[in-house]
Amino acid sequence: MTSGVTDDRILATMNRVPREQFVPETKRSIAYLGDDLCVKEPADGSPARFLMDPRVLAKLMELASLSPTDLVLDVGPATGYSTALLADLTDTVVAIESDSELAEKASATLLELGVDNAAVIEGALSEGNTKQGPFDVIFLNGSVPAVPSELLGQLKEGGRLVGVVVEGNVGKARVYLKSGAQSTHRNGFEAGIHPLPGFEVAETFTF
Repeated sequence: MTSGVTDDRILATMNRVPREQFVPETKRSIAYLGDDLCVKEPADGSPARFLMDPRVLAKLMELASLSPTDLVLDVGPATGYSTALLADLTDTVVAIESDSELAEKASATLLELGVDNAAVIEGALSEGNTKQGPFDVIFLNGSVPAVPSELLGQLKEGGRLVGVVVEGNVGKARVYLKSGAQSTHRNGFEAGIHPLPGFEVAETFTF
């Protein structure tokens, strides 16, 4: 499930946190398959929502260089699996989820599992959470066409943002590092995962 990951802390956490608790009962038998897993079908104009391929998820967490003292913003966790993992690896996790039903489900599952260092807040994913920041790590649970400056501005000095940025038809796992008023980035690996809602770039027309 975590091919290519060498961080023993991440491997132990993924073995400990029951992924099947975060998926619909009808899909629990396939909870550990190596692919994005749909946890909410599209309805009433809202897009389908997914838990990220566990292999990509683990490699992104490794790319983030997580520390036990980190304050983390988990963006778009859907049912909260990534939140549970990050809470096991860091000090405190604030999860921001735009879908009220998923936010409620994530909160309930985390409570059921006894996760007491994470909170799920309903809000626009691309806006992050300025009240609880700045953050040591910001984690994006899906691909985006670009990372908004508003999110990068919520990093502490030396903070890291990790996610998959799509350029053309290629998704690249990327880590951004905050340094002063600027941020630099480097690519980690190629990854194809479903997009996060709310990060779409408006089309422009030229004549």
